[in-house]
Amino acid sequence: MKKTGGAKNQKQECCNVESILTIDERGQLVIPKEVREKSGIKAGDKLVLSSVWGKDSLCCFTLIKAESMSNMVENYVSPAFEGTKPKK
Repeated sequence: MKKTGGAKNQKQECCNVESILTIDERGQLVIPKEVREKSGIKAGDKLVLSSVWGKDSLCCFTLIKAESMSNMVENYVSPAFEGTKPKK
């Protein structure tokens, strides 16, 4: 991520165009090596593909490492179960 501005105005950009991908005839795409290395994606990693929709059309897709998504869900849900004991 790029930082812009001085010490007072430091802001990290949220979104960057990392690469333009082409879908092949089998519906597959390749995440470029540089992007995989930069993001720590390795062979065998599981990724969650989620979509963001506007009013009538698809806006964009995001890829999230499955382990990160699992942590996000746990952090979101766990406060609701605080103080409860797991069933054995």
